Amino acid sequence: MTGSLPARLLESSPDVLRLVHLTAIGGVGMTALAGLLQARGHRVRGSDLEIYPPASEELAQLGVPIAKGYRAENLDPRPDLIVMGNAISADNPEAIAARVRGIPTISLPEAIECFCLPGRASLVVAGTHGKTTSASFLALALATAGRDPGYFIGGAPRDLPRSYALGSGREFVVEGDEYDSAYFDKGPKFLHYAPSALILTAVEFDHADIYRDLEHVKSSFERLLDLLPAEAPLLVCADFPHALDVAQARRPGAFHTFSAAAEAAADWTLTHLEDTPAGLRLTVRGPDEDLVLESPLLGTMNARNLLGVAALCRRLGLSVDEVRAAARSFHGVRRRQEIVVQAPVTLIDDFAHHPTAIAATLDAVRSRYPGRRVWALFDPRSNTSRRRIFQHELAAALAAADVVVIGPVFAADKLPPEQRFAPPDAAREIAVAGGEAIVALDHDVIVDAVESGARADDVVVALSNGAFGGVVGRLKKVFEAL
Repeated sequence: MTGSLPARLLESSPDVLRLVHLTAIGGVGMTALAGLLQARGHRVRGSDLEIYPPASEELAQLGVPIAKGYRAENLDPRPDLIVMGNAISADNPEAIAARVRGIPTISLPEAIECFCLPGRASLVVAGTHGKTTSASFLALALATAGRDPGYFIGGAPRDLPRSYALGSGREFVVEGDEYDSAYFDKGPKFLHYAPSALILTAVEFDHADIYRDLEHVKSSFERLLDLLPAEAPLLVCADFPHALDVAQARRPGAFHTFSAAAEAAADWTLTHLEDTPAGLRLTVRGPDEDLVLESPLLGTMNARNLLGVAALCRRLGLSVDEVRAAARSFHGVRRRQEIVVQAPVTLIDDFAHHPTAIAATLDAVRSRYPGRRVWALFDPRSNTSRRRIFQHELAAALAAADVVVIGPVFAADKLPPEQRFAPPDAAREIAVAGGEAIVALDHDVIVDAVESGARADDVVVALSNGAFGGVVGRLKKVFEAL
């Protein structure tokens, strides 16, 4: 925190912070924070270079004034507090002006810590994969049980009004992101969330722009576990060995495990899983009980997410019927295996960009749509996937599709060729594995290839953590017109 204001002052004297300015307000998390601050009675304004739907629509509905561009004069009249997005660098005009004027400045996760978590039970969901879906299900389960939780989720849950809520209940659900917080706070966001309970879904190497290697990633999760009180519930996915390593290093013997493998030596396991056109049916075995859950979601990865949350919900005192009711009504999160068009060609939009997540998504699609031809449209956009770090692993994961179309590497000119993901090399590996691969030099080529090549009953899966050049929206129009 710069221009330091202690957390106790922010909580005990909110009236002194009547006006809060959010720099880089257009991100998903900052937009949600604007809503939470308004719900607490603060006046909110912000600035950004460009703001796109759905953030622009949400901020307009909230009535938040927004200045376009970053300028020192955006801080006039002087705000009581600035929340600085993690995309902002130290030489940003508003960052410089804030330091010169001595305006108290904090990061987004600090704001959640200070304004939303005091006096609440912070339920944190962290991990390389599955945290958005798991946090959304946890919030929905608590809401279904009538507990009116607060929540802050880095995606758009399909069964909750928004990605955030202040709530009046004791629990506050937080998606615990391992990415860094701000230019003045390079630690992971989740270190600000003071967990009262924690689900650790997975630990693998990711975010190559801020983590050196796997051990660096593991050390961050170990720091998170150090914040967890000794008696607090900790649920760890036993299907990811590095997650178990982290838990054993910090809480040896003082945690519970869950696994999608029936034969696993875990406290909570899936003894049976069916994936039908109507959805998933899970038979779950826990330490003292068996239960059956049904959900519209697809695939083993989502079944694992449901399992981990169900285990924590039972520790929190939710009844079996409350957990079942929440699972039946849970349709997941937008852009997480989201079915955009059902027929004649099925179009699925998915956020996957890590090899493990891509493999899990394609496995889920095969499970739900057996015998159908599957297309994988891959956008090498994230700071990990656009590098060569997972060159072979990405090709192997994509090879599970029948036809693969690889888009242009995002901001390719910002990386030396020897460090850059190479689509032609991946295409050759996929061909050797027996698949068909197309290297697209631009997004128009992707749309043209799918439009000309897809046939009825094909399943087209877009894999991207960004806008993907509008590919999904354009294909949606194409398929709906068939």
